[in-house]
Amino acid sequence: MLIRAGYEIRFETANPTPMMAMLSIHPSRQKDLKTPQQIETSPVIPIYNYEDSFGNICTRLTVPAGGVTLAADFVIEDSGLVDARAPDAAPTPVEDLPDDILIYLLGSRYCETDRLMGVAWAEFAHLASARDRVDAIVAFVHDHIVFGYEHARPDKTAWNAYQERQGVCRDFAHLAVTLCRCMNIPARYCTGYLGDIGIAPVDAPMDFSAWFDVHIGGDWYTYDARHNRPRIGRILMARGRDATDTALTTAFGPARVISFQVHTDEVDTDDIAS
Repeated sequence: MLIRAGYEIRFETANPTPMMAMLSIHPSRQKDLKTPQQIETSPVIPIYNYEDSFGNICTRLTVPAGGVTLAADFVIEDSGLVDARAPDAAPTPVEDLPDDILIYLLGSRYCETDRLMGVAWAEFAHLASARDRVDAIVAFVHDHIVFGYEHARPDKTAWNAYQERQGVCRDFAHLAVTLCRCMNIPARYCTGYLGDIGIAPVDAPMDFSAWFDVHIGGDWYTYDARHNRPRIGRILMARGRDATDTALTTAFGPARVISFQVHTDEVDTDDIAS
């Protein structure tokens, strides 16, 4: 299947303001592109990319006084398959995990494993299978948090989401990631596009989405605590320990978001040129 995706985001600034953006698709998906994917700026300003320590594409720019619009539009091929479920396997003993996986067991800025350790072991320790634990964690978080854009705030952590029982997709992901790590199941935070493909259309503005991966049986598998069901058409942009590593934009000074539009739609071959 083919998916047309992109965005247009307008920032306003009083003074020249350095910015870092993670608005490109992840390198693992670049081979699937059917049209070029690049960030366009208005006005035209210098930008350049680099790859961070998690393998994400980061873009550096300086927003000129007055502001800038960042935009992209591309077509990408997708398998059309729903998220694959992890195998029914016991948790890998921590001492047997690869060195580069251990970081995904540790607490991080938005994932306070120390505060949620007791909750996790009280709720999920009776389950022997790593997959069963993840399934139970996803269901628990899905039922525990009420979704609403009005509940979003940039400083909300997994512990805050657990206590307040409300949030947006990043809060669902942070809480699920934290509970998995507490149960010694490596988990990493992901962000990207997720359109209303394979489901009934949702009466809400399109947005970027957050989900998470777990490491079970030697491989990574995708789960989504907000939706609590396998989905079609995820387009990964960035992944890391939590939203600190995957922020869509980070401004090093005052910058206001004036407009924000995202589109993600299934298309056919005839639509690529349109």
